[in-house]
Amino acid sequence: MGSELIFRGHETQPINDEDSLKPNKPGFTLTRPIHYLLHEQRLLFVLIGIAIATIFFVLVPSRSTPPPSEPFPITYFKHEPNQWAYKSNPLIGVHSIGKVPLGLKRKGLRIVVTGGAGFVGSHLVDRLIERGDSVMVIDNFFTGRKENLIHHFGNPRFELIRHDVVEPILLEVDQIYHLACPASPVHYKFNPVKTIKTNVVGTLNMLGLAKRVGARFLLTSTSEVYGDPLEHPQKETYWGNVNPIGVRSCYDEGKRTAETLTMDYHRGAGVQVRIARIFNTYGPRMCLDDGRVVSNFVAQALRKEPLTVYGDGKQTRSFQYVSDLVEGLMRLMEGEHVGPFNLGNPGEFTMLELAKVVQETIDQDAKIEYRPNTEDDPHMRKPDITKAKEQLGWEPKVDLRKGLPLMVSDFRQRIFGDHKQDATTTSA
Repeated sequence: MGSELIFRGHETQPINDEDSLKPNKPGFTLTRPIHYLLHEQRLLFVLIGIAIATIFFVLVPSRSTPPPSEPFPITYFKHEPNQWAYKSNPLIGVHSIGKVPLGLKRKGLRIVVTGGAGFVGSHLVDRLIERGDSVMVIDNFFTGRKENLIHHFGNPRFELIRHDVVEPILLEVDQIYHLACPASPVHYKFNPVKTIKTNVVGTLNMLGLAKRVGARFLLTSTSEVYGDPLEHPQKETYWGNVNPIGVRSCYDEGKRTAETLTMDYHRGAGVQVRIARIFNTYGPRMCLDDGRVVSNFVAQALRKEPLTVYGDGKQTRSFQYVSDLVEGLMRLMEGEHVGPFNLGNPGEFTMLELAKVVQETIDQDAKIEYRPNTEDDPHMRKPDITKAKEQLGWEPKVDLRKGLPLMVSDFRQRIFGDHKQDATTTSA
C-alpha cells in the first residue's frame, strides 16, 4: 500500500466568523478608577498610610542633620576683626563678596584696541596697560608703527595682532576701542574706497564681535561729521554740512555711517556702545608729513623749510594734547552715557596764529609760504564740550604752548636722532 505525502500549507480552512470575533474592550472612563478605590475600602487604607508616613517624618529627627550644639562642619575663615569672610560659589567659580575692602585692586579687563599701533591708539594702550588691563592690539600697519608699541613687547598682558578689520575676527574680550581708520587727509585720500570700507565694513565686524561676546563698544568718530559747519561752536545736536561726493567724503561720510551702524546695533541688538567725536589732536608719535597742520608745521620748522599755509590762513581749529583725549575716551568707556560726545579743546587758533606759536617754539626765523586751499576744507572748527563736562566730568588740561614742546622733542629725535648720536660720538 503506497504512502502519499500531502502538503496542506495552502489549504484554506473554514472560518467561523462568530468564533473569531473577540469582544470589544470598553473605552476608558473616569468612573472605573473611582469604583476601584471605593471598592473594598481601598481609599481608607490609602489615607491611613499617608497619615502614618507624615507622623513618622515629622516626629522622627533626620540623621543627616547635625545636633544644634555642634558647630557647622565646614569653616571657610576663622572669625577675626576687620576680616571679610565669604563662601565660594561652585556654580560660577568666583567669589561673591558683599563689600569690597579698601585697597583691593580692580579686576583687569580684556580690551581690544583696533588701530592700536597708531598715534592715538598707542597712547591709549599705554594707559590701559598701566591700569592693569590685558590689551590686544589689532592693526594692519597702514599708518600704525610697531615702534609705537615696542616698549610693551614681552609683557604678558599685551598682544599684537596683524589684522585688517575689514575681515572678521573672533576674540573673547570685555571692551572694544574701535580706532582703526586713517585719519589724516594724505592717508585717507590715498585709497578712498579702502577708507570707506574700513569705516563701514570694519565697524560692522567690530560691532558684530561686541554683540557675540557681550563686549562694550566705543567708536572714535570725528569732528569731520560736521563738515564745513554753519554752526559755531559745534554742539553734538548739530547735524552737519557735509559734501557727500567730495574728495573728503570717504572719511566724513564713512564716519557718519559708522555712527549710524553703532546706534542701530545699540537700539536693535542691545549692544552697549559709546561714541566720541574727536577734534584736532597733536602729540608725540604723530606721523611725519601726514598732512595735518600741526605735524606739517613742526616737521617743516625742524627741517628749516617754509611753513605752508593753505588759503588765507584764517581758518580756525582747536588743538588738544593726546593725553587729554585718552583721558576722555577712558571716561566715556567707563561711564553710563552713550553719546555722542565732543572731545576737543575749546581754545581756537587760526592757521596763522598756530604758525606763530610753532615759530616761537622752534625757529623764529621760519618763513610762511601760502598755497591754494584744498577742496572742502572747513573754515571753522571749534567744539562745544558742555556735554562732556557735565556728564563725563572731562575737560582738557594741557595748553598748546605746554604740549607743543613735547611733540617737538619727539619729532626732533625721529628726524635727527641718529645724526645727533653720530655727531656726539665723533666729538667725544
